[in-house]
Amino acid sequence: MAKIKKDKASEKNIMAVEEALGKSEQFIEKNQNKIVWVVLAIVLIIGGYIGYNRFIIEPREKEASAEIFMAQKYFEKDNYKMALEGDGFYMGFLDIIDNYGMTKSANLSKYYAGICYLNLGEFENAIDQLGSFKKRDMILGAMAYGAMGDAYLELDNKEEALKNYRKAASHKPNKLTSPIYLLRAAQLEEHMGNYKSALDLYKKIKTDFHGSAEATDIDYYIGRVSGLIK
Repeated sequence: MAKIKKDKASEKNIMAVEEALGKSEQFIEKNQNKIVWVVLAIVLIIGGYIGYNRFIIEPREKEASAEIFMAQKYFEKDNYKMALEGDGFYMGFLDIIDNYGMTKSANLSKYYAGICYLNLGEFENAIDQLGSFKKRDMILGAMAYGAMGDAYLELDNKEEALKNYRKAASHKPNKLTSPIYLLRAAQLEEHMGNYKSALDLYKKIKTDFHGSAEATDIDYYIGRVSGLIK
């Protein structure tokens, strides 16, 4: 009896599968042309993307990498104006941004341009360039947020400066940049009279980054701000 029930259940399952397959076949037959066009469109999109990267983006990446070399040399020599604008023979960072958009070198040039403007005292331009820089890199991303914080502080916008120092500290946390910007954020919080927030940040440096240079005198900062709270 149990075997008969199992056989009937198996037959029902087989019939259900056959019915589903039949409906699928009918759907394919009915929509064959649409399916072909969808598949063709997907193939064309993928092929176009590969072709665009291979024949347009990659050659432009190579050109941009060659062009950025001299701008970086001027930057290393603290010749920020020449690094930004070029020397008449070689492009500056601004030219690379304009001429090689969507390349890695153009994105990197936005970071460099922001730092150049920061050093030249053009703080709003620095914020614009650093804000448009895609911050994928662990170190440069944090440094870009930190530089934006510096620029906002120069413009006496302490709230935005603090926001960016905190972003810098939390950007892909690491032992190199995180304690630097935690300390800047803590000192600014203390300067603004936010002693509890400052204390929390000082303590975070002590617990999470105790081996860093910023943690060397951290007990002094903790003691000082604790006294201010009392």
